[in-house]
Amino acid sequence: MVSNLKISWLKTKNDTESFKIFQNLGFNVYNLEEPEKTDEKIQELIDNNCKTIILSNEIASFSKDIITKYKKQDDISIIIASGKNIEKD
Repeated sequence: MVSNLKISWLKTKNDTESFKIFQNLGFNVYNLEEPEKTDEKIQELIDNNCKTIILSNEIASFSKDIITKYKKQDDISIIIASGKNIEKD
């Protein structure tokens, strides 16, 4: 049986590096122009049956209560992607 798994990624509009490969492959990567509306976008995705939401570390800092609200639910996964710190010589 194939499940209807919906995954979405969220990042700020100015973030050109996070989730680039997924965006190039045509996955649902949303660029939020107003990071303050992170909770609203997460709720919208959940209302549209999105079961896994991956947030850039930066955008996660704008979520006030949604991450906590869904933290213990088995049917919704909200994941915060860790950022990369690459040092250049």
